[in-house]
Amino acid sequence: MLETAQFEGVSQIRMSRELDGRAVYWVAAYLVDGLLIDTGCSHTSTELAAFLEGKGLSRAVNTHYHEDHMGGNHDLMTRFGVDIYAHPESIPLIANRFDLYPYQEIAWGYPVPTAVKPLPEELKTNRYSFRIVDTPGHCAGHICLFEPEKGWCFTGDLFARETPKFIRPEENIGEIIESMEKVIALPAERLVLFTAVGKIVEDGRRALGQCIDYFTDLAAKVRGLHQAGLTIEEILKREFGGEHTFAQFTNNQFSTYNLVRSLLETVS
Repeated sequence: MLETAQFEGVSQIRMSRELDGRAVYWVAAYLVDGLLIDTGCSHTSTELAAFLEGKGLSRAVNTHYHEDHMGGNHDLMTRFGVDIYAHPESIPLIANRFDLYPYQEIAWGYPVPTAVKPLPEELKTNRYSFRIVDTPGHCAGHICLFEPEKGWCFTGDLFARETPKFIRPEENIGEIIESMEKVIALPAERLVLFTAVGKIVEDGRRALGQCIDYFTDLAAKVRGLHQAGLTIEEILKREFGGEHTFAQFTNNQFSTYNLVRSLLETVS
């Protein structure tokens, strides 16, 4: 299943596996001046490649190694012969098969391992120049792409919403805050966020600032409760009413427990 929209010359491509006529989970890629940012998942790779036919695709970037961001690599390389780039820390993970949880296999599927190239500090297209910004926290080897003249920032999974209620076990909230602060400080009059969940946020600095404030305020609160003797499970019940239902469907990979634990361990 594929849906498209336009914003200031950027084509947003939302993709999801379709089951019983319904989207399982939407992810977004962006095509701008021949550059594709992220390639979606393997379940939608054939449809993505068909859509890109005749669109002037010249190269692609994976913002990170997760299966819903590089699952289309193989089909695009095979069909168009394009080079695909990623952070050096992501390259060996993209090049090798790794195990998925059942929910990942259902929603996104196993990507075909591909050999991608290391990102330069800057990627230039005919009309734009994209600066590569290291933004770890969601995972190692995560990057954003920033176009200073337009104030565009393609954020991958650095930002999804202002008040996240669950995260993956490897996510580091302290690093996420630092990466968000780095993006806020980028030299542009405005900052438009193009997110991997399909939201385009025109006031990106406000949204990132609100997310940072949410994390820091929540960290102070849970740290106080933990110092008072409450366990993470007790903090979950008091502050969130218990574990988020999304944990049940993701083998506890996306969980509020992970959020509270990371706040306690990584945010001072």
